[in-house]
Amino acid sequence: MRISFFFVFIILSPLLHSQEDIETYWSITNRKSIVWDVAQENRLPHSDNIEMSGKNVAAIIYYDIDEEGNLTLNRDVIFPQLRTYNKSNEPDWKKYRAYFRKTIGDEVAPSIRLENKIIVPSKIDSVEIGGMLIFYATPVDGLAVTRTLLPSMEERFLVENWSIQNVGENQKNFTISNGQLSQEELGYKGAYAFTAFSRANSEVSLAPGETYKFPVFYGATLNDENAADFDADLAWKQRSEFLDTMYKNLSLKTPDEVINTLFYFSKIRAAESIYNSSMGLVHSPGGGNYYVGIWANDQVEYSGPFFPYLGYGVGNEAAFNTYKKFLENIPSDGSHIPYAFEVDGNFPMSHLDRGDAAMIAYGTSHYVLSSGDLEMATKLWPLITWSLEYCHNHRNDQGAVISESDEMEGRIETGTANLSTSTLYYGGLKYSAALAMELGHTEQAKMYTSRLSEMEGVIESYFGATLEGLDTYKYFDTNKYLRHWICLPLTMGITKRQEGTIQALFNKLWTKDGILVELNTDKTDDTNILFWDRATLYALRGAFKTNGLNIGYSKLKDFSKKRLLGDHVPYVIEAYPENNMRHLSAESALYCRIFTEGILGIEPVGFKEVKIKPQLPEDWDYLTLQDIYVSGVPVDIFLERKGERIALRIDRDGKTVLRRTLSVGKSATLSLK
Repeated sequence: MRISFFFVFIILSPLLHSQEDIETYWSITNRKSIVWDVAQENRLPHSDNIEMSGKNVAAIIYYDIDEEGNLTLNRDVIFPQLRTYNKSNEPDWKKYRAYFRKTIGDEVAPSIRLENKIIVPSKIDSVEIGGMLIFYATPVDGLAVTRTLLPSMEERFLVENWSIQNVGENQKNFTISNGQLSQEELGYKGAYAFTAFSRANSEVSLAPGETYKFPVFYGATLNDENAADFDADLAWKQRSEFLDTMYKNLSLKTPDEVINTLFYFSKIRAAESIYNSSMGLVHSPGGGNYYVGIWANDQVEYSGPFFPYLGYGVGNEAAFNTYKKFLENIPSDGSHIPYAFEVDGNFPMSHLDRGDAAMIAYGTSHYVLSSGDLEMATKLWPLITWSLEYCHNHRNDQGAVISESDEMEGRIETGTANLSTSTLYYGGLKYSAALAMELGHTEQAKMYTSRLSEMEGVIESYFGATLEGLDTYKYFDTNKYLRHWICLPLTMGITKRQEGTIQALFNKLWTKDGILVELNTDKTDDTNILFWDRATLYALRGAFKTNGLNIGYSKLKDFSKKRLLGDHVPYVIEAYPENNMRHLSAESALYCRIFTEGILGIEPVGFKEVKIKPQLPEDWDYLTLQDIYVSGVPVDIFLERKGERIALRIDRDGKTVLRRTLSVGKSATLSLK
């Protein structure tokens, strides 16, 4: 990378060798960030986007670098709580995406005049991402401009902090003309106003080496709120404190810097997408489409069970509010539960049974058990038991759980009973049996344990099949093509067809972007390019929980490198081609769960007990996971290779509470009673 005389980049490590040819644009720095050296880039033009969010704002930043290295920047700034009226020429479904939002380029960019020249910092030397988005412009006439974009964690604005440094040898005297734009609109909550403006001094004088800083705001006000109260320094402080918490809590260290960095970034994306709402704080997917709403898959199943391990109070509160909302909406007539509550919880989505009761049973029981909170468990127990009974009562003659669809919502055929719904029900039974024992419901625990055994038999007898010459699973009774969700039995620890399923996932279905939704050898349309990262993330977790350590790690390296350093960074994504690979938040929680539940094999077995079944890829001699919260208690986990065995040590408050040397496939139990 070219070393600029005004800023030096230090690269931590070269890219790891990968079996696949993954084209990379970015490198890892020593500042908990990644950087793209635009000045040395020979593959221009190139464009990308990234989403960032706080409790009252989300922003998707689109940046395009042309052949000459010039930047075009567009900001899609979204204010999720400010619901707008539908336009007369819009379809009715637009009400579900009726967020007050504005897309703005550099219309209000401040104008910098040095002598008789307007300084335009459009040519870019480099771009940096580390919880904030930073553009380093090529110096013009001795002035180097840096622009740092970040969301307010608490208020309704995105701030872009400008820094102008005199990198010349002489004093620089220049003027700045502030830009301003305002647009008003009436909405359901009152008078909305979008405002964009800079707050710079009109005249600036800089000696060599000196720097002048000022903010540009892109925000919204409601009724009597005043944009004059926007505080860039406070926003910077709060964002920095959030990033520090994400770095410290659940801190992963392995010999693989790509994986370490993507794990840290995934914590950021998973935890930042939490919004104020009428339901309280709630986690939402984001992606330009899904805000101040909750879903049975994204929030209940994917992100909710992750937050207890992260030890992030805001995340745990948001997860609890999600489960509470579903609890409050249990149908009294035996019908299926809504699969989502959109637009501040105002719109329950009840038109489709996606197997949501199974998602709720699995996600809620896991969350409650891993939280170790008796009072919470008692409150949410009715939601868990209702979900389990709904699944039990909606089985076909062969014992498979019936549902109209899965989380794909009809995008692809699922039959009348699919593998996903039955397997998630199985997972819910497993955690609920343990939870019932903790709550003193002994007979229910025995019943759930018996049903668990029966359901494992159903998964084998009803879904077990030979496809593409592999002993794996068919997704529904007449399905004859390999599907992505055949990974789910692996994530639940079902090993009967592990060898064939691992081969199907990582040899047949695998692409450089992860696992295909379906390998349909009879079609030539988009079916065989469709992928959703959530299935890849489940598959990788399942590989580590069963017998797929080596192939799982090989694919994990390639996948992590692609998502962190490739052509669309720096998080795992939703899907392609649908929504063009948006950075949905809950998928980042699933990335982290590859390590907590996959490589470390952590499973809660009681309020104060977890089982740990660790593995180490053959390239690793160690792994540490510090400040992981187990039953609400922070502990540090250390793995070290000892020949063919793994030395496991767990410390609490600096004192060792568990020490074992384990053979491959063996587990230990940590008790914090």
